[in-house]
Amino acid sequence: MRHHGDTVGDGLLTMLSVDKTFGADIKALKDMSLQVNVGDFISLLGPSGCGKSTALRIIASLINPTSGRVEWDGDHSRGSVGIVFQEPTLMPWATVAKNVWLPHRLSGISFRKARSKIEDCLKVVGLEDFSNSYPRELSGGMKMRVSIARALVTDPRIILMDEPFAALDEITRFKLNNDLLQLKENVGCTVIFVTHSVFESVFLSNRIAVMVARPGRVFEEVVIDEGYPRDESFRTSSSYAAYCRRVSESLRRSTNAKT
Repeated sequence: MRHHGDTVGDGLLTMLSVDKTFGADIKALKDMSLQVNVGDFISLLGPSGCGKSTALRIIASLINPTSGRVEWDGDHSRGSVGIVFQEPTLMPWATVAKNVWLPHRLSGISFRKARSKIEDCLKVVGLEDFSNSYPRELSGGMKMRVSIARALVTDPRIILMDEPFAALDEITRFKLNNDLLQLKENVGCTVIFVTHSVFESVFLSNRIAVMVARPGRVFEEVVIDEGYPRDESFRTSSSYAAYCRRVSESLRRSTNAKT
């Protein structure tokens, strides 16, 4: 699933001075800039309403910026981006496999032609035995795995994740955090992850963009200079605790920052 021509550390996309205004006067983003490199795991961290989800939707071309732009390096097409929303947004009448097929179906690719790719993606998220199950038969964590498999099925260069684990209990969330890092290692994709959890952002990311609210922009970037893979030993380490304190302090300063 790794993209040919993409080398870890190369530039992937850049947000350049992006503003987004809704209606006459609701400024969601102002002067939002972010450099994303191949292989990054970047968390956008901030309180509700700070424009994190708006930034993701602009990167995904679901909405356009009011001003500024997003520049992509190299090949960029609709299939370049996989999206995982906060809710799994599965079709209840369709099997797991048919739900994963959806992006290919929208591109006019038959289920039969996409079948082996669908099965590969279900295997990656550990659901190969559930391809003929229906969403109602799955736990919340399993539904989110289906959503992740659906995001992977087009071999995206980047996966955008909008608080995907926020509604899950802590044990399931920790498990999916671990699985997500393993998946990223296996697939080799780039991830931008929206969260308001300091602990989650530190565990997952190599870079955290701490955001200011209303209008949203990057207040400070914190580099988490720890290698991968990461596991429970990192989660209980003194360096993890120190990073969490540092990021919490940055978040506190960002909430007091003048816009």
